[in-house]
Amino acid sequence: MYSDIIAEQKKKYGRKLAILGHHYQSDDIIRHTDLKGDSLELARQIEKLEAEHIVFCGVHFMAESAAIVRREDQKVYIPDASAGCVMANMAPAWLVDIILTRILEESGRKIIPLAYVNTPAAVKAVCGRHGGSVCTSANAEKMLSWALSQGDGVLFLPDRNLALNTADRLGIADEERLLLDVRGKGAALDVPATLDKKLLIWPGLCAIHQRFKLSRMEQFRSEYPGCKIVVHPECPPELVKAADGNGSTSYLIKYVEAAPAGTTIVVGTETNLVNRLGDMFPDKSIIPLGISFCSNMAKITEENLANLLLNLETAAFEDVSDEIRKPAKIALERMLEVCA
Repeated sequence: MYSDIIAEQKKKYGRKLAILGHHYQSDDIIRHTDLKGDSLELARQIEKLEAEHIVFCGVHFMAESAAIVRREDQKVYIPDASAGCVMANMAPAWLVDIILTRILEESGRKIIPLAYVNTPAAVKAVCGRHGGSVCTSANAEKMLSWALSQGDGVLFLPDRNLALNTADRLGIADEERLLLDVRGKGAALDVPATLDKKLLIWPGLCAIHQRFKLSRMEQFRSEYPGCKIVVHPECPPELVKAADGNGSTSYLIKYVEAAPAGTTIVVGTETNLVNRLGDMFPDKSIIPLGISFCSNMAKITEENLANLLLNLETAAFEDVSDEIRKPAKIALERMLEVCA
């Protein structure tokens, strides 16, 4: 029923409508999308789209990012605005601003903020105002290198695992890193401890990828001798180090695609994508490292997508105030320029 409604509305709007879906969406949603991908892939497509109406099937910060980079003649919608992100909520803009301001004022150092795209628009705006930028899991290494070249150090937020794994790849020594204590609305921050650190790390994490355990990885190697294990860099560092490869959702897809037929591949990321990889490549055995569905991604359903499309002309669309949009867009454009 809902599938038929969606199909009818897509036919009605034609090229005026584009439905975008993140890889972690369910197959029920992905089958209706015009474009699917990770955050960077989709962000790069927004302004190029002919569509006036852009429906983003993902979590709220993704729709916000789309609203920041959209053209003036475009509107961005999300089927359920309550689809949030636990990790993004761990770095509210007001607290990021407090922490960064204290470090800048009390240390006298030029600290460049670098926010993972899994953050609200207001956090991206803080980065834009302070000469910083954003990154995705696909370009974190490149963007962290860029940020390090812009000042005396970098504040990486909100994902500590992505920060640690990227630091490992860049060869940043343990003694040059500091995991910040942001408790007590910033009262616990030890600014003197930051003075000789190259990388300051926000203590957030992704609940989806934190669930995976090294013991389970070792069990798979025992059960399936010769198997390959690849994980997302939001996983804990001990898993990333023990894996055969790690990277963004796009990397994981390409890894599976390139593997020889008959290969057994254990994949550590959100389960919707892992299951889809199994369907896409039936000549290989694709096994999830663990069952880990994102409950917020799951809030986007065929029902609320259909209802949105039926009421598209009067539906609320994503909007970001100029106070936030302008500096946030600067941060996003810096990333797109560096990664062009």
